[in-house]
Amino acid sequence: MAETIPIKLTVNGVVVQKLVEPRQHLTDFLRSELSLTGSHIGCEHGVCGACSVRVNGRVVRGCLMLASQVNGAEIETIEGLVETREATKLIEAFVARNALQCGFCTPGILLTAAELLVEGKFLDREEIRKELSGNICRCTGYHAIIDAVEAVLIEEIGKG
Repeated sequence: MAETIPIKLTVNGVVVQKLVEPRQHLTDFLRSELSLTGSHIGCEHGVCGACSVRVNGRVVRGCLMLASQVNGAEIETIEGLVETREATKLIEAFVARNALQCGFCTPGILLTAAELLVEGKFLDREEIRKELSGNICRCTGYHAIIDAVEAVLIEEIGKG
């Protein structure tokens, strides 16, 4: 059996204690050990954004972090955002504007867009596009995604 190390962290408000292999990535840990499959494994190089999660309030790439690195941290996944209803308006806007198709990139984009709402400043379409540029979507062409995020920013924050 491979060497394991103990970690203790909070995932979506629940304290979790597990033994992990030192080289296990955070996304793999969330998916295989906690059955939180909303964060996807895409490029495994931190480029596509499909593996995005929040660590201590900031969106990071789960494929670039080891589970052992988040010992003591607070992790939020897309499941947590859905459960707390933080992403509800974004999800509704995505559905209303047909901003999701296959859904593979959607959790990472929603987490990134939710972070924009937390920051609380209005962004124009070009700024939204720049902020979401770390999330690759192969289906939508981004216009509907930008429309959805912009609509929620206007509703929640106003036009500055």
